[in-house]
Amino acid sequence: MAPDVLVIGAGVIGLTTAITLAETGARVTIRAAEPPEQTTSAVAAATWGPWMVEPADRVLPWASHTLTTLRALAAIPDTGVRLATGREIATTVHDPPAWATLLPDRRPCPPEELPDGYTRGVRYTAPIIDMPIYLRYLTQRLRTAGGHIEIGAVTAIADILDEASIIVCCAGIGARTLAQDDSLYPIRGQHLVVTNPGLTDFLEADTGDSPELTAIYPHPTHVILAGTAEPNAWSRQPDQASAERIRQRCTAIEPRLADTRILEHRVGLRPTRPHIRLTAEHHDNGILIHNYGHGGAGVSLSWGCAAEVRQLADPG
Repeated sequence: MAPDVLVIGAGVIGLTTAITLAETGARVTIRAAEPPEQTTSAVAAATWGPWMVEPADRVLPWASHTLTTLRALAAIPDTGVRLATGREIATTVHDPPAWATLLPDRRPCPPEELPDGYTRGVRYTAPIIDMPIYLRYLTQRLRTAGGHIEIGAVTAIADILDEASIIVCCAGIGARTLAQDDSLYPIRGQHLVVTNPGLTDFLEADTGDSPELTAIYPHPTHVILAGTAEPNAWSRQPDQASAERIRQRCTAIEPRLADTRILEHRVGLRPTRPHIRLTAEHHDNGILIHNYGHGGAGVSLSWGCAAEVRQLADPG
């Protein structure tokens, strides 16, 4: 039987969109060139925090909806989601982002909580997500709702418009070609995964406009050290020199990382555009919905965007 909905893309945006629609009773199929474990989402160093995405007036409700959902998932075993305390540290004063209002326990750090060289900081609790585990949870949840995943490349949206009455493009960076969207470009992210020497709190350091980031995201069995943010860089191959600099920056802040063992190098392409594209277009065979361009905020906005897709698909 033909699906009611065909979702293109099996990253976190595609999976949450498919689940949200399938759990309303729709017959949903995901078609993707890569399975979830090979997508950019699988290599994300994911905490909730929708940095540097627009439009701001739409991002805040998407972020709020997603935060509520992730907090609920943190109470369920084997989702890969947990609530963790962490710090954002800086050397200069910044106005807090609008989404900081969604974090009621956010408070300034006293001097003794700041590493050497840093003069400002805030501490708060937020979801932190182990993405390989989380993607497995989402995949199983989709199957439980009756949806399934087909592995196969889509070369043109026009070729599939008659396959379902609702098509949702969640193709990430692939939408640049698929949706012929030249405003979409990659921001390359490289991370280093090391053994955990006993860390529990995450840390993010302000590095301004530099493409070299400094962040530490601990999980029970490992720590993700971030990272890079390189615009218009397409390579998915790890760069050894970048990995060494990531380790040096993170170790300078957290010396316990010095003797850790490298487990993995991760590289992904954040699908970025001036504004997230979440729009609907009607055509002779039904409706085409675009849901892509989330940059590094895909996890942080995923459930909120999926809820809006549901409204666009069934405005009644």
